Amino acid sequence: MQLTGLKYGKQLMDTVDFPVAETLTENATKEQIEALIKKGGKVVVKPSFMGSAGKKGKAGLVKIVDNYADANQARKDLCFAEYKQGNTTHKANGCTFEEFVASDAELYVSITTSTVTRTPTMLLIVEGGVEVEELPDDKKAIIPFNPNEGLRGYHVNDALIKLGCPKAFISPLVQQLPKLWDLYNNYGLTMIELNPIRMKKGKRPLPVACDVKAAFDQDDPAHTRIKFPKEVFATELTDFETEINQLRTYQGQSDVVELNPNGTILPFMFGGGANSAATEVLGDKAMFSSDFGGNPPYAKMKEIASICYRHFLKNANIVQIIGGKANNTDIFVTIKAMLDALRENIALNPNVHVVIGRGGPNVVQGMIYARDLLDSMKIPYKMFGFDSSMIGVLNYTMELDNWIQANKK
Repeated sequence: MQLTGLKYGKQLMDTVDFPVAETLTENATKEQIEALIKKGGKVVVKPSFMGSAGKKGKAGLVKIVDNYADANQARKDLCFAEYKQGNTTHKANGCTFEEFVASDAELYVSITTSTVTRTPTMLLIVEGGVEVEELPDDKKAIIPFNPNEGLRGYHVNDALIKLGCPKAFISPLVQQLPKLWDLYNNYGLTMIELNPIRMKKGKRPLPVACDVKAAFDQDDPAHTRIKFPKEVFATELTDFETEINQLRTYQGQSDVVELNPNGTILPFMFGGGANSAATEVLGDKAMFSSDFGGNPPYAKMKEIASICYRHFLKNANIVQIIGGKANNTDIFVTIKAMLDALRENIALNPNVHVVIGRGGPNVVQGMIYARDLLDSMKIPYKMFGFDSSMIGVLNYTMELDNWIQANKK
């Protein structure tokens, strides 16, 4: 489950009293909108999307206006806006009027679980609105921390000094950013991202969240503490998503989002970190994003895999199995389930390749089983162990897919 924007993001941030731009919905009155314009001199109007829609500004869907007439026109233009991101078409369901926060500086911050250290990790950048992957390493502070200790002020302080943040901003940020760990740790989140945080001008600079993106573990009941309305996570499900969601049980996750049914990589992702990394690196080559972690039993994992193969195997160049070093997921059981299902469905595409990158309990037994089964079916494969870089494995998959595509022509 994913949330983007301030329509519900403000409710999320208010849970821990993190400063956030004042926000009105599409039902705001003329008087409310004019008061918001008077407060900041301008107002920011954005469409509201369910799910993981991003990069609205680049799509020309963010309007900054200074009078009610233009704000009302923006409401008419954006409430039902559509735009295409990759092969996914996003449809707006309303809009927001957001406080314009005058600022001389912007920041990016996120918390997720590292696929390398298996610990919560903060990514901090003293430049907001940026493409994170395009920045050099010296512009980013990546801070893993002990979950028993949590994100502390000194983590933030040291990172900001390293990045050359203006001194006047450091103390306010040290006070506010650790609140994000409270959200992440106590409300069922698998990722929280603020981009940008704007440093509001005043006698003392104040960090204000101006856009929010969050992902939740639907199997963790902690997310229900926030009391979001039911429509927050309502999306129009494809046939594939509907089939997978029916397998939701007490054990093992089954979260999928169909990305591009015409893609060429069929990816089984295990864990929120793998989901984020694989979705980012594979782009529109990925047929869907997924998280099948949580130690699913053999029968459930095999049925999930069979559904994936029925929908996508025919057009896939590669079946990708990717995840970090698991703590409790039995790698042998899950690999056996996915490959047994592949054996039963291989007639759909006998020319598929398999790439596996996994670590965790019984990984050696799982890879031995994969080797023997794939050899018997004469399916080309490549396997990477727990000490391999997940990004490296994904980049290898992309290069292999490009090679396969080139040799088809």
